Amino acid sequence: MKKDIHPENYRLVVFKDFSCDEAFLSKSCAPSKETIVWEDGNEYPLVKLEISNKSHPFFTGKMKYVDSAGRIDKFNKKFAKFAGKKKEEETEETPAETE
Repeated sequence: MKKDIHPENYRLVVFKDFSCDEAFLSKSCAPSKETIVWEDGNEYPLVKLEISNKSHPFFTGKMKYVDSAGRIDKFNKKFAKFAGKKKEEETEETPAETE
């Protein structure tokens, strides 16, 4: 094995999947500024996950909608003005057709 190519800062880290509120303790050198108190009473660095094996459809067998950072809400807010114009145009055309 080559020397000085592997990180030396391996430590116990808690990985938490916020889409299903599951957490697990593992060794990693992933950087983290946050900490969490684990089940054993010790404090460990916390790495936040959007998806893990506990919430991914491949492992769970269920389709579960994961909306990270409110992408659909952002889309709907951005294009709401266009939907409003279309509805106004439809309502304006409807009375003219009945006369």
